[in-house]
Amino acid sequence: MADLQVDLQAELAGVRAELSRTVRGEVAFDVTSRALTTMDASNYRRVPLGVVAPRDADDVAATLAACRAHGVPVVARGGGTSIAGQATGTGVVLDFTRHMNGLVSLDPASRTAVVQPGLVLDRLQQAAAPHGLRFGPDPSTHSRCTLGGMIGNNSCGSHSVAWGTTADSVSGLSVITARGDLLHPGRDWRGAPEGLRPLVETELARLRTGFPDLPRRISGYALDALLPENGADVARSFCGSEGTLGILTEAVVRLVEAPRARALAVLGYADESAAAEAASGLLVHGPLTVEGMAADLVRSTADLPRGGAWLFVETGGDTEAEARARAETIVRAADVLDSLVVTDPSAQRALWRVREDASGTATRMPDGSEAWPGWEDCAVPPAQLGPYLRDFRSLLGTYGLRGTPYGHFGDGCIHVRIDFDLLTEPGVARFRRFSEELAELVAAHGGSLSGEHGDGQARAELLPRMYGAEMVTLFERAKGVWDPDDLLNPGMLVRPAPLDSNLRFSVLPREPVDVVFGYPADGGDFSAAVRRCVGVAKCRTTEANGPSVMCPSFRATGEEQHSTRGRARLLHEMLAGELVTDGWQSTEVRDALDLCLSCKGCRTDCPVGVDMATYKAEFLHHHYEGRRRPAAHYAMGWLPRWLRLVARTRTAWLVNSLASVGPLAWVAKRLGGIATERRIPRVAGVTFTRAWRRQARAETRRSMRAGVEYEETPTRGRVHLWPDTFTEHLSPSVGHAAVRVLEAAGLGVLPVLPVMRGKQVCCGLTYVSTGQLDRARAVLRRTLDEMDKLPGMGDVPIVVLEPSCAAALRTDLPELLPNDPRAARLSASILTFAEALERLAPDWTPPRLDRPTAGQTHCHQHAVLGDAPDRRLREAAGLTGELAGGCCGLAGNFGFEKGHYEVSATCAEEQLLPAVRQAPEDALILADGFSCRTQLEQLAGVQGRHLAEILADALEGEEK
Repeated sequence: MADLQVDLQAELAGVRAELSRTVRGEVAFDVTSRALTTMDASNYRRVPLGVVAPRDADDVAATLAACRAHGVPVVARGGGTSIAGQATGTGVVLDFTRHMNGLVSLDPASRTAVVQPGLVLDRLQQAAAPHGLRFGPDPSTHSRCTLGGMIGNNSCGSHSVAWGTTADSVSGLSVITARGDLLHPGRDWRGAPEGLRPLVETELARLRTGFPDLPRRISGYALDALLPENGADVARSFCGSEGTLGILTEAVVRLVEAPRARALAVLGYADESAAAEAASGLLVHGPLTVEGMAADLVRSTADLPRGGAWLFVETGGDTEAEARARAETIVRAADVLDSLVVTDPSAQRALWRVREDASGTATRMPDGSEAWPGWEDCAVPPAQLGPYLRDFRSLLGTYGLRGTPYGHFGDGCIHVRIDFDLLTEPGVARFRRFSEELAELVAAHGGSLSGEHGDGQARAELLPRMYGAEMVTLFERAKGVWDPDDLLNPGMLVRPAPLDSNLRFSVLPREPVDVVFGYPADGGDFSAAVRRCVGVAKCRTTEANGPSVMCPSFRATGEEQHSTRGRARLLHEMLAGELVTDGWQSTEVRDALDLCLSCKGCRTDCPVGVDMATYKAEFLHHHYEGRRRPAAHYAMGWLPRWLRLVARTRTAWLVNSLASVGPLAWVAKRLGGIATERRIPRVAGVTFTRAWRRQARAETRRSMRAGVEYEETPTRGRVHLWPDTFTEHLSPSVGHAAVRVLEAAGLGVLPVLPVMRGKQVCCGLTYVSTGQLDRARAVLRRTLDEMDKLPGMGDVPIVVLEPSCAAALRTDLPELLPNDPRAARLSASILTFAEALERLAPDWTPPRLDRPTAGQTHCHQHAVLGDAPDRRLREAAGLTGELAGGCCGLAGNFGFEKGHYEVSATCAEEQLLPAVRQAPEDALILADGFSCRTQLEQLAGVQGRHLAEILADALEGEEK
């Protein structure tokens, strides 16, 4: 055994050395690179030897030559969103997203484009749009899936009823075989490897009769495309081969004319069966899409017509009126409970996001339990969809399983995640039995085991039940012609690994990991929290979309390890202990988490609610337990403590004076682990609550001189105002403005003093973000003790002006102290400034400003608190314009820490700074967060203001 291990190590060193010598792109055999590619979006996991990011076709050829010489398998990988396991392997992974990701050319006249395999679909769509063109297939992962992956899987998407599959849009390919031959597959046997044509010509009868006739037949090799009556199209037959026949280096794809206008008809039905029965009958009207989903997958049905299931039917036309007329024709032809026709593009996008997010939402059952892929995309003839769904539901019931189908009802293709137990031996055995019986059911309905995502490992073992043993043998012979050494993605499609092997869950600990946060949505199990990431990779979008935030660090660096998915993968491998072997002490995990801004964007934007900010805090807590922390953790993690000391000693003037002296400030920043590019914010000479006390005493004295007892009587009740660290010590003007507005709205404002009997109340945010969770819990317990002494605690709402602090009290507090009922009570009492006005003074009318605004919604506001009340308050005040999404990049301590300045500035340049630069001259710059205001001031020289300040100024103007 020892000699074998030595031989393996020598072989590994040999292939690594040859790759490093012959490949111009990156060759990475380190732990992080391997850990990031152990999984795709499937149930499977394989640990690769290394990862190569080729720069061009020559690099691909060199990689194949080196791996062939050493007998190392090669797996081509695009966005890593495959759901059947075909983007994982034990050899060398080719990552095309880093370099071979370009649009080589686009010819509007011929409606074709030449693309590299790593090009993200949305980039092609953006380039084609100005010419009125688009690529037809559009999977829900369009913002991160690659053209190479789409060709490998023969992807489809929601518009396949109009424009077909990827194979329908490919006219030519450039492919390198495992033995190094460069081929250019096309029609009339162009680019066929030697031996393929004789093989086909001896099996014509079988190929003419052995394939089911349906639009979404993706399973197996498309050998019927090689029939003479089908044009002997080698390129088409290559599509859907899942990287097992050759390595794609370039493709010529056809584009279609995009409708000038679209309308979306949303049709409501009683249940999914009724929607499925109706779908095929709508195809005669020529829709662009017929998508279906049920209420179980919708977070909110508020914007949908009445019903328990819906069909999303899109129509096109040269004008909006024409598109709407076609949609209304479909509505009249459909027997529906209710309907909605939308022509506004932004409203359509919002509705489509409901459908696209189902791929992640479906990974959780309504009760929060886990559900998994594996049987998520079977397809049957569209007219058979209703009967098939009834039989499918019956089979689920037989096995005691649950799942909610959705997907491409017009093509007879459904997606479903099922609550398989893949963690125990009995559960895995049931998974196998169910899979075998479902394969028989699909075949009985004339269907395909895969209607979009490919066979991979999930379904390839069961192909004989669909095609018969002889056809599968023919598939194996075809694979042998293309790849006689079985070098390319072995174990996929032919001679597959068993469907219940290599499960990614098998390596995780069976007992809950000892953690600090409560993880209430995951039963207190950190492993379950990490398992939330199923790999759909919405975090890998290269451009922020609308109000979304996730994932700013990935967009800044383009590195997988700085995406939410990448970090989750590393945490998974940390728990597995096979590749990342040093647990909580892992430097690989620490380095990946270092650029996480803790913006919490993933908590809302991730379809499965991964909360990487919490996972980061958890990891940092354990990583530095009993060890010296980075200086920034003490300088900024303890910020409330330092500022409180400055306030008590009344030395703000001294701190500000020293910070203004360049050499002294430089030394302080170096000692505190602060980026030298940053300016230290000024500390307020008088804290918010000290000024408040002074004002209260002055009012009392005036009342006494007048001979009356001073007591303000609010007309709408009272609120407590929380003195967060930033308002208290750094931006007291925000607090004073908020008091002015709240009182003008008829609310009595009571202070929550920052020091009660010598103790401080605090949300613990800075301790949480630096992973000092023991300290955070101590601070929060002390806060709860003090809040218990506050008059009206539990009955009087608490207004928090800093969004990040409000988010910490709303979520971190109850999750850090899940067994303390006081934590839940305080959390439930927290209101934002706009929420307080809307709930407690609903008929109050704010002053009218009638001014445009610019700025950015605070990332924690978006992720945790919601900004609907703020939007309504701005509208009532006549403040026009949409705020940008994304993250400002400062993100509390993040942007101040040494080594983070460049990423911080890049994040700001993504949306915030361009929005401010492009704003009208008279625009008011809104920034409710102290970090946002600081970033604007330091990077753009612009003063952002809290909404409370803007409204308070308007009130003073009215009084004058």
